Amino acid sequence: MKSLRTFVYGIMAGICVSIGGTAYLSIDNEIVAALFFTTGLFAISNYGFNLFTGKVCYLIDNGPKYLWDLLLIWFGNLGGALIATALLGLTRAHPALAATAAPLVAAKLGDGLLSIFILSVFCNILIFIAVDGYRILPDALGRYLALFLGVAVFALSGFEHCVANMYFISLTGSWSAEAVLFIIVNTIGNSVGGLLVPAVKKVFK
Repeated sequence: MKSLRTFVYGIMAGICVSIGGTAYLSIDNEIVAALFFTTGLFAISNYGFNLFTGKVCYLIDNGPKYLWDLLLIWFGNLGGALIATALLGLTRAHPALAATAAPLVAAKLGDGLLSIFILSVFCNILIFIAVDGYRILPDALGRYLALFLGVAVFALSGFEHCVANMYFISLTGSWSAEAVLFIIVNTIGNSVGGLLVPAVKKVFK
């Protein structure tokens, strides 16, 4: 039952990120779009859903058994992105969203692996700042500032988030061997970025 809950909460997180991604694609102003992209992580944090990029930051604290949870969460996030895309495909919103996402996805898939990896590392340094700030800061203002600044800065900076990219790739129907490799490198980079600050803190505490 615990594994099922972990997976379903992963699906819900994938759907939430997809909603945030939809808002991002729907707004012309880059700064406003980046702020509304945070809707996904805002919902995930408030309802305790499982987002891979947030949960991977705590691998050091939880040990090797946690890897199974992370795998379930990753596939749950992918499932959520696919479900959201399938449902949006039944609506009038889909053609415009896909057209907006197409050049974005083309640029991502045309990038080099090292570039993808580095952009992914930086993304999850910011995600760690967001989710850990939400977890440890004592006041509501600080917690929500951590969420909104972390996500908005990575979006504005062009950093790579594997779950958001699952949605963008699905939305444009761009899945291929190249896209799978992109997501794998993206996921590895996000994992390294998410573990960087916790590892440094653990070694030099």
